[in-house]
Amino acid sequence: MKNFLLTTSAIVALSLMPAQIAMAHDHTTLVVGMDVDAGTLDPRLMRDTTASRTADLIYSGLVHITPNLEAVPDLAESWESPDPTTFIFKLRPDLKFSDGSALTADDVVFTYTTLINPDFNAPQRALYSPITTIEAVDPQTVKFTLNAPYAPLLSYLDIGIVPKALVEGGHDIALNPIGAGPMKLASWNRGSEIVLEANENYWRGTPTIPNVSLKIIGDNSARSQAFEAGDLDVIQSPLSPQDIERLAADDRFGNVITTGLGVNYLNFNTKDPLLADPKMRQAFAKLVDQDTVVNDIYQGVDRAANSVILPSSWAYSDSIAQPTFDIEGAIALFNELGWSDSNGDGILDKDGKPLEVVLATHSEDSNRVQTVEYMQAIFESAGVKAVAQISDWPSFSTNYVQQGKHQIALLGWLNIVDPDRLMFAQFSTGGPTNWGGYSNAEVDRLLQEGRSTLDQAGRAEAYQKAATIIAEELPYYVISAQGYQLFHAKDLPVDVQATPRGNLRGLIGFND
Repeated sequence: MKNFLLTTSAIVALSLMPAQIAMAHDHTTLVVGMDVDAGTLDPRLMRDTTASRTADLIYSGLVHITPNLEAVPDLAESWESPDPTTFIFKLRPDLKFSDGSALTADDVVFTYTTLINPDFNAPQRALYSPITTIEAVDPQTVKFTLNAPYAPLLSYLDIGIVPKALVEGGHDIALNPIGAGPMKLASWNRGSEIVLEANENYWRGTPTIPNVSLKIIGDNSARSQAFEAGDLDVIQSPLSPQDIERLAADDRFGNVITTGLGVNYLNFNTKDPLLADPKMRQAFAKLVDQDTVVNDIYQGVDRAANSVILPSSWAYSDSIAQPTFDIEGAIALFNELGWSDSNGDGILDKDGKPLEVVLATHSEDSNRVQTVEYMQAIFESAGVKAVAQISDWPSFSTNYVQQGKHQIALLGWLNIVDPDRLMFAQFSTGGPTNWGGYSNAEVDRLLQEGRSTLDQAGRAEAYQKAATIIAEELPYYVISAQGYQLFHAKDLPVDVQATPRGNLRGLIGFND
C-alpha cells in the first residue's frame, strides 16, 4: 500500500513539473489561490477558511490578531479591564463602514448581541457565551460584562463588526458585505472568484496593494501549477506535499514554512449505534496508521498528533496518548465486543450482520481523499467492510457532518489560537460544533474551568485532564498537527508577513 501511495504522488508530481514562470501581474492587484469558495461573507456566520480570510479583509474587529497571536488595537484604540469580568473598549474617532456610514458603539453591541443569541445560531457562539451584556456607554465606548473571568476573550474579539442599521433594514451582508476593513467587495462569481478593492473609508487608509482577487481552484496541485505559471501571486495551505517540496526548492519564489494552527482529525459520531461504545471507537482508532499518513501521504509536512492539544501550545503534554496503530489489537477489541469472523469470509460479523462503516471526506483535498482510501484498505484487512464516501465540500460539511449524518469523517480545524478554540464548542455537551454528539460531564466541567481560570498553569492542567479523557473516549482521533506553508511571488511591493492563521492582511501592505 505504501508503494502504491508513493507511486501515485510521484505521477502527480511529474505531471506538474515547473513551467517557465511569467509573472504578468501589475502591483495593484494581489491574486491569491483559494481551495474552496466562501459559504457566506457575514462574519458572524462563517464556517470555512475562505470566508474567514475574506472577512478579515472586508471587516475589522475590535482587535487584530498578529502572527504572534497577540491582540492589538484595530477598531478599538484602547481597552481596560477594571475587574476580571469587565472589559471597556474605546473606539477610534470617526470610524466608517465602506459605504460611508458611521461605525459606533451601537454596531459593536449589535454584532455581539446577535452572536450570543442562541436563535441566531452563530457557529462560533460558544466562543462568546461568557458574555452576559454588551452596552454602549457612549458612541465611542463599549462595555462587556462577563459571567466569569474568561482567559481567551481578547483572542476572539477580532470578529468583524457589522452595520446594525443596514442589517436591521434587510441588507444581506452574507452576499453583499459592508464592513470597516481595508477592502470592500467588488464582485463575487460564485465558485470562481471573489474580487476586492480598497475601502477608501478604512481608518488606516489605502493599502499598498489596493486590489485582491481570490481565485477558487479546488485541486491543490492545479493551484500550485497555476502559481508556477504566473497566474497567481500567492498560494498557501492546504497544498500537496510533493508541490510543497518542489516549490520550497525553487528560488524563484518566496516562502514561509512553519508550524500551523490546525489539525487533521477523524470525527466519530458518538450518537451512531455502531460507534456509541468508546471501545468501538478505540478499535477503529487502532486501525489508523499515522506513520504512513503523515510521512507518506503528507510526506512529513505535518506532525503525528497524540492528543487534541497542539504541540505548539503552552498547554501541550506528551504524556497524553491516543491509541496507536495496532491491527491485531483492534481485532482483539472487536472480538471482545462480539464481532468475529463466524463465516470464514474475512469479514467480522455480529448477530448475522457484517461490521460495516462509512469513512467520509471531501473531494477538494487530495491528501484527505488518499488518506480515506488508505484507511479503507487497512480497515478491510482487519475484517471491516469500509465504504469510502467522497463528496464536495458544501455537501460534506453543511449537509452531512454538521447534520450529524456521518459515522467517521476526516476533516480539519484551523485558527486554533487557544486550546479553548478546539475544545469547548466541539466537546461540551450540546456545543454548536459538537457534530458527533459527544457528552461527558467531567469534560464539560474541565473545559469550563479551562476558559474561566486566568492562571495559565491552571488552564493547562484543566485542558490536559480533558484531553486525557478525550484520548480515551475518542470523539475525535487527531491524526496530525498541520504545518503551514505559503508561497509568494518575490516581486510583491510589500514586506510579506504571513500568519499561520492564513489571513491575508500582511500581504497587502498593512503589516504589524
